Amino acid sequence: MPSATASQDMQFFSVLMRGGSLAAAARELQVSPPAVSKRLAALEQRLGVTLLNRTTRRLALTHEGDTYLAAARRILEEIETLERELQGACAEPSGLLRVNATLGFGRMHVAPAISSFARAHPKVEVQLQLSVNPPPLTEDSFDVCVRFGEPPDARVIARLLAPNRRLLCASPAYLQRHGTPRTPHDLAGHSIVAIRQGDDAYGVWRLRSGRKSESVKVRGNLSTNDGEIAVNWALAGHGIVLRAEWDVARYLRSGRLRQVLEGWQAPPADVHAVYPVRHQGTMRVRAFVDHLEQAFGRRAGGS
Repeated sequence: MPSATASQDMQFFSVLMRGGSLAAAARELQVSPPAVSKRLAALEQRLGVTLLNRTTRRLALTHEGDTYLAAARRILEEIETLERELQGACAEPSGLLRVNATLGFGRMHVAPAISSFARAHPKVEVQLQLSVNPPPLTEDSFDVCVRFGEPPDARVIARLLAPNRRLLCASPAYLQRHGTPRTPHDLAGHSIVAIRQGDDAYGVWRLRSGRKSESVKVRGNLSTNDGEIAVNWALAGHGIVLRAEWDVARYLRSGRLRQVLEGWQAPPADVHAVYPVRHQGTMRVRAFVDHLEQAFGRRAGGS
């Protein structure tokens, strides 16, 4: 039967790997980095194996460390699930919840949902981090990630929060000066506001109308890795932008943007809440994802 020391060591090692460094673990545990290093050495001595290879930049798991971390997370999750079941279904969600989302969508939609969630569940501590490039789903940096499109990793659960189309839009002033494209090939003669992600410039747009599909190489003088900036440039008349409906719906309603090539569809970018399989029984994760589904469903229905 595992001792109290064993479970505490598992929690310590899980925190250490979640932070990715001795300094980050020290901040979360509210101790000094030398204290973290000393505790890690004591854990390795007790187990009789090396769990980490230390470099100046990062902590690299050994084979034994990877095995220990996977088992520790599973055991800690089982303990939490057991305690929740014993406490009863009426127990209130609590603990730390780490959430990741993209910059513009996170500011506009995820942050307000977290605000209302926090009022309903004051015992949950929510940490929201917004990023241009979402972290790999295999990392243990976050409990819930809000993503566009279907995640390819089978080791995670993806809950559909809301459908989301990607629309081609431009300002009335731009269309008045340059004309309205009638076919996808017309886009080659237009200025495009490109959205970059990583090293990709999204230079090819793939559009579909019924059974017909077209791949169009587009160009433009302006590109950015921030979708909100791209929309603002389109509003200023710099060109045509391909953007999620959630981000441009209010401008389409007001007439500041107009949709073009309405009969052609870009690949959808449905909104999902993504979280590791091991978190599916965690009360705070389940409560948060349920809250997101309700909040996004109301907004989608009203847009």
